[in-house]
Amino acid sequence: MAKSFGFESTADEVLEGRDLSGTRVLVTGVSAGLGVETARSLVAHGASVVGTARDLAKARRALSQAFALSSGKPPVELVEMDLASLASVRKAAGDLLARRAPFDVIIANAGVMACPQGKTRDGFETQFGTNHLGHFVFVNRLIPILKSPGRIVTLSSAGHQISDVDLEDPNFEHTPYQPFTGYGRSKTANILYAVALDQKLKGRAIRATSVHPGGIQTELGRHLTPELIAQMQARINRGASGNAPTFRFKTIPQGSATSVWSGFVAPADSVGGRYCEDCHVCEINDDSTSRAGVRSYALNPARAEALWRKSEEMVGERFPL
Repeated sequence: MAKSFGFESTADEVLEGRDLSGTRVLVTGVSAGLGVETARSLVAHGASVVGTARDLAKARRALSQAFALSSGKPPVELVEMDLASLASVRKAAGDLLARRAPFDVIIANAGVMACPQGKTRDGFETQFGTNHLGHFVFVNRLIPILKSPGRIVTLSSAGHQISDVDLEDPNFEHTPYQPFTGYGRSKTANILYAVALDQKLKGRAIRATSVHPGGIQTELGRHLTPELIAQMQARINRGASGNAPTFRFKTIPQGSATSVWSGFVAPADSVGGRYCEDCHVCEINDDSTSRAGVRSYALNPARAEALWRKSEEMVGERFPL
């Protein structure tokens, strides 16, 4: 009988009894938080992990601590990549392609949250450029070395409920910038990207899914001012009406669980093109007063294809997968 997992499950509990020897996994953002724990749990169960980080020295320190190494090299191969620079993204992808070592699973984990208004090296709004466009170019370029069957997991957030993507003004050139609106747009983009990927690749037995790891206190929240925290808490409290459960933070091991569940445990046909939370597939819920489920605009295939075309236009590169 299959085990049941939920809110309190950890990555190690989800992977218990699974031997990932011979499995090669790519995880973006392994210098802190969920990326480090995801990598640690996968290695602990036999997987070979390649991790990306903007700051390699920081990543080495974080991984060494996670693996309790006082000296020596952490058992994660590191690749330098700054998602806010397409030149860096393309170089990292090129380096991995040149090695010709295939991956079984890609976990697009890295990201930023509710940061002050700014632009990436290429002139994109920071959150949309980093969370979506950086991964869009990086993952798409690596499809030739993703095994079949294989999986792609993109980390989104319940923050997608804040806003749909704005394909007419993705860089806030004509819209007043709000940090959480920018975050919501980018997290909806993460879901739509997974929907489009799944549609394009499922014929090759490569499935893509998006996940909400839960509310976790990590470095992701480093830009949260007291005012932004108050806004976030007010929104959560508005969504806690009726039968919705009281909001609770997860630990980092609990936050990593849905990523590994959807990448290694859940049936591919169950999670492909879907949005997952607490180690289960979420139902569509368009009640704006509720924080449960996934908004229908985030799973709309036509919207996903439109975002794909807009993203290609913005990065100046075609990906006819």
